[in-house]
Amino acid sequence: MKYKTLRSIIRFIMNVIADVEIVGMERIPEGNVLLAANHLGRLDTAVLLYAIDREDIIMAVAEKYKNHPLFGAMGRAVDAVWLNRFEADFSALREILARMKKGGLMVIAPEGTRSKTEALQEGKMGVAFLAGKSGYPVLPVALTGTEDRAIIENLKRFRRSKIRAVAGEPFMIEIPKGSGREQAMRDATDEIMCRIAAELPERYRGVYRDSPRVKALLQKRQDAL
Repeated sequence: MKYKTLRSIIRFIMNVIADVEIVGMERIPEGNVLLAANHLGRLDTAVLLYAIDREDIIMAVAEKYKNHPLFGAMGRAVDAVWLNRFEADFSALREILARMKKGGLMVIAPEGTRSKTEALQEGKMGVAFLAGKSGYPVLPVALTGTEDRAIIENLKRFRRSKIRAVAGEPFMIEIPKGSGREQAMRDATDEIMCRIAAELPERYRGVYRDSPRVKALLQKRQDAL
């Protein structure tokens, strides 16, 4: 299936089952960019494909979905890198870096898996590594309303779900070589997650809810009003 066809199908289905609000996607820079989003449910990828008007998408998808009738088709349409989430998948990482070197829009979830608490989990350092290695700017995106539980409940009741995707401001990450590199990646990961958290309602902020950095970002936004 061609990507344009898949995106048209996704947009049709999403408009039937949900009221999707897209905020700030005009902030996506032209050229290379790494879009980092929280991961609430199985529809997260569909929402991002719904919202993004670009075809140069680079996406890592869990290998368990490779033969899934819907998510497998989505992965094949965007020529996804199939990722083994339970092992250090260096082969997939090399493939991702090779594709990023050629350019495009990389879509990834720093948490690595869907949140069982329906709020932010601690981010993994893979996204910071990719951003530092590639030189791509990072665009934080906050998703709400895609929780599997809520989607299923609304479908059973023939109600449309309220889904929102909010893009923050793009920013750059620099990871120095040598000593201190691992701490720099951890700090960069926290920055990515805090910027996602700052775009989320409080109940979705999870482990970053009381972060001083999140509070500083929210205060900065308030001061700018």
